[in-house]
Amino acid sequence: MSNKRIVSGMRPTGKLHLGHFHGVLANWRDLQEEYECFFFAADWHSLTTEYDNTGAIRDNIREMVIDWLAFGVDPAKSVIFRQSLVPQHAELNLILSMITPVSWLERNPTFKEMQDNLDAKDLSTFGFLGYPVLMAADIILYRAGKVPVGHDQLPHLEITREIARRFNYLYREVFPEPAALLTETPKVLGLDGRKMSKSYGNSIYLSETAEETSKKIMSMVTDTQRVRRSDPGEPDRCVAFNLHRLYVPDDERAEIVEACRGATIGCVDCKKILARHLVETLAPFRAKRVELAARPELVDEILAEGSDRAAREATMTMTDVRDAIRL
Repeated sequence: MSNKRIVSGMRPTGKLHLGHFHGVLANWRDLQEEYECFFFAADWHSLTTEYDNTGAIRDNIREMVIDWLAFGVDPAKSVIFRQSLVPQHAELNLILSMITPVSWLERNPTFKEMQDNLDAKDLSTFGFLGYPVLMAADIILYRAGKVPVGHDQLPHLEITREIARRFNYLYREVFPEPAALLTETPKVLGLDGRKMSKSYGNSIYLSETAEETSKKIMSMVTDTQRVRRSDPGEPDRCVAFNLHRLYVPDDERAEIVEACRGATIGCVDCKKILARHLVETLAPFRAKRVELAARPELVDEILAEGSDRAAREATMTMTDVRDAIRL
């Protein structure tokens, strides 16, 4: 076990947006400077809900990893790999499923929630119920000391800790109980004021052009109680101001707040300022993304090499697992 090793993955569900950047990628980019990081494309996890729609998974993986690389995840500092290219994930998942009580899975706080939210799909499958077991396998396969999570993900990590504890009790101590590396991330609202989400159609994507981003910013909801240009506004009621806090420098933002409340600046002008800062901030990352998208073979090579490195670590773990259960 290494307290300096962390594991984290992301399901390849489509294009990444600003919410992904602030919620995950920015954190990964910082963590790789201090920790030994294993970051993976969780394509088997995609099958838990998209088992009947697998045609886009390969393309989604490549596009997602291009976003990772363009926005700062470095293959020279982190192991970047594809889950399904490391078969030990599936082997350990099978073994852990033999010892995991069904009651642990049924009490998973997101099990019923996801069934309700995705009611158009038949999720009464063994794989969907058992996805926390696969998640546990993903983490403890690399004997990580810590897992970066938000407060809402702590119950998921606790299931992983319980499964590791049960294996160690039944056989012998092979796995550490990974600790939470709590991460605070800014709340990123979408164009309509709800959480930024592909399913809501309210996202600003990392891969879109500067023109597309500017157009979306200009369509954003502002202070709905400010009816006329001459009415005083309130930034705390403004959806667009959520992004001002992330992208507009403090001194300029303070001037905007004063001007908004004094009705000396209109919402259109305010959003133009936001669009300029946002586009300028994303420009170098997007330029790198264009270069990477033109070299898909490089991305495939990075995933292949990272998967080989991950498999070497996984093989050592599975040797200990097989020895512990006398297989």
